[in-house]
Amino acid sequence: MLGTGFVLVLSSSCVLMAQPPAGRPGFGFRGGFGGGFGPERLTGKTITGAPFSGTLTEQSVQTLANGTQIQRQEQASVYRDSQGRVRIDSTFTRPTASGNETVTESTIWDPVAGYSYRLNPQKLTAVQFPIRQRTGTAQPRTTTRPADPTLTRMSLGTSVVNGVNAEGTQETRMIPAGRIGNTQAIQTVRTTRVSTDLKIPIQVTESDPRTGTRSMNLTNIVQSEPNASLFVVPSGYTITSAPQGRGRGPR
Repeated sequence: MLGTGFVLVLSSSCVLMAQPPAGRPGFGFRGGFGGGFGPERLTGKTITGAPFSGTLTEQSVQTLANGTQIQRQEQASVYRDSQGRVRIDSTFTRPTASGNETVTESTIWDPVAGYSYRLNPQKLTAVQFPIRQRTGTAQPRTTTRPADPTLTRMSLGTSVVNGVNAEGTQETRMIPAGRIGNTQAIQTVRTTRVSTDLKIPIQVTESDPRTGTRSMNLTNIVQSEPNASLFVVPSGYTITSAPQGRGRGPR
């Protein structure tokens, strides 16, 4: 099940490692990988006609100067129906004064009704958030962003990844010596595989000597309609509206 940070992208109005808040792992889907990673990838653009279910896993490995490794993993079950509605079921561990506590949380993202919900199965409560819809016509760009000489992009073509066809792209960024106080150049490599059917990343890997290696994989993919009951708040839950100004929904 997905950890505290999971969130995928799937809405026409919305869009899966920054420093984590206290008590929350920073490699998870809420903070995301940036650039098309994590659960925001399932709730950022509404994609219809491509239902599926699967297991979303994020892993990170960081090696310290003394050789000690910090390894983390988060996992979630994710679902999307033909209408573009998304559900993410996550289980994660968080520290408390008396020790670690295992918490289960679910997110329902419903662009049809115009709301998303954060469910707390322990308390049988749900918080409702409005999904903000974009209005007006986007204006075309009048300027072209200059090319980044430190970034190289390369197409990896189409291959079968995690059981589905996916188009791959590799980005290599070189940070010159002295740019951030580094005595030697730093190279980071990010590889992204996007499913041609599902229209979302199903594998992302990143190598950065400053933070270690990170990866996201969508596996156990079943391309069929999930049970419709997954996308509604269960009976017996108390639903409350999120306070004004709390954004467009759970992340």
